[in-house]
Amino acid sequence: MTETAPATNGTHNIANSDGVIAQANGSPATYSAPSRVTLHLGHLPSKKDIKAPWPRTPSRVDPNNPPWPAYRGYHEYSFAHATMGVRLPTILGKAIDDASRTLNEQSAEDKIVDLVECLERMDALMADLSGNAKLRPIVDDGEGDVALWNKEIAKYFQGKDFMNAPWLFAEAYKYRRLHECFSVSKYWKDYDVFYRQKCDTFSRSTDAVFELSMRFADPFKQSENMSDKEKAESERLMFLELTQVCLWGNSTDLSLLINMTEEQIKSLQSTGGDHLAATEKNILGNHLNQLWETVKVLREKTGGRIDFVLDNAGFELYCDFVYADFLIQTGLAKQIRFHGKRYPWFVSDVTRKDWDWLLNTMVYGHLFPKASEVERESLRRLGARWKQYEKDGRWQYEQHPFWCTGYTFWDLHSEAPDLFLHLSRSDLVYFKGDLNHRKLTYDCAAPASIPFDVAIGPMANAAGAPKICSLRTIKSDVVVGLGDDGDAIAERLNKEEPGWKISGKFAVVLLSEGRPGEKVRFA
Repeated sequence: MTETAPATNGTHNIANSDGVIAQANGSPATYSAPSRVTLHLGHLPSKKDIKAPWPRTPSRVDPNNPPWPAYRGYHEYSFAHATMGVRLPTILGKAIDDASRTLNEQSAEDKIVDLVECLERMDALMADLSGNAKLRPIVDDGEGDVALWNKEIAKYFQGKDFMNAPWLFAEAYKYRRLHECFSVSKYWKDYDVFYRQKCDTFSRSTDAVFELSMRFADPFKQSENMSDKEKAESERLMFLELTQVCLWGNSTDLSLLINMTEEQIKSLQSTGGDHLAATEKNILGNHLNQLWETVKVLREKTGGRIDFVLDNAGFELYCDFVYADFLIQTGLAKQIRFHGKRYPWFVSDVTRKDWDWLLNTMVYGHLFPKASEVERESLRRLGARWKQYEKDGRWQYEQHPFWCTGYTFWDLHSEAPDLFLHLSRSDLVYFKGDLNHRKLTYDCAAPASIPFDVAIGPMANAAGAPKICSLRTIKSDVVVGLGDDGDAIAERLNKEEPGWKISGKFAVVLLSEGRPGEKVRFA
């Protein structure tokens, strides 16, 4: 391609594709930068704002290349930057303080020496995190997820560091390395550096705990004087309110409540009816009514199995239990499976120890010294009923290794086919909280208008994919499922409520119909 440009001697120069200027009158060529011609395109159609529905095709998606651009620690505009640069070092510093406190309580030399070595490994992790070190393989500590971790690092993250790997993977990797600090020890393999925090936060949740226990201590019964229509409507309204209790219980996330006061925690945990009515307007993607239509028919089925992929321990788990109790009592579910973590994860995620502690504290504990005897009795009754559910198999706790890997749930079908097959047999799977939502959606910069079932990929479109409901208070950058006007809603909130994506003030209740009943197939 060539273009003409005026020469200083009044002739026209011709710029060839190499940028060499040759004079048109045949004189010797001279070399200079070509000038540019400006075209005025006023009569052409205006440019359109075209949003690609799928920037990366499914065959090109991998952990380092999500369907839409990944959030990475060096992105200063995102919450990823604050997390990797400030929050994670702060959380690790508190974990070191906790282990040091435990060290000072020991008397046996062999245990002391063993814990000192754990602390030295934690110091090395802090140096790696602060110095933005390359991501090394996980040491073989006997956990069932080692091969999955090292396979993913080798295939997708060779040479990556904490800041340029996708935020979701780098953050998960930090918690796996923290577990490794203890899992290779002799005496401290199962030590939970966050256990004190989790227990303390629940003990400070007095008002919200008794708000619920005083209402639900006795088994749920409807008045005999009500018509069938009135009973159905009463059940619907209670389901919607308890779904909100379960949703907003997620406001208590210890990894985010680094320095909150007790009053601020109480505000987040308010569960009164007036508060719930006021907060429903903050559910930006709201499939509550569709969710009820899905759940109400389960009673007529022979299965009636519902699964909860759990998020936070303490008060949120307590809210999950209240919700699950209602589902069992009303016959909407006959069996509930709870999926927790095998070891401490993202500060406040539920482990088996957290599960047992909550139930036993409710029945036997003295956690609330200022509570009345009536209030304590209400808590004991609730705890006793829930422990009975566990004994007779209506509630079951499970902990698959996949939940503590760096993979998103787009890879659950390929990397944990046994777990996918297990979930496919559920009538409905609730994914609780922000982290599970990030893993469902690949934690990438998808437009807010993208439908939820598109954003979760194989968890919606693979044969046999179960019905899925994400209950999530929004605490990080990824937001999807807000409808056709979702992009405009997000832009408006960016202007009117800076920080709305991390405040926990807004939420989504999103439902995917999946492909239940189809035969699960693996490549």
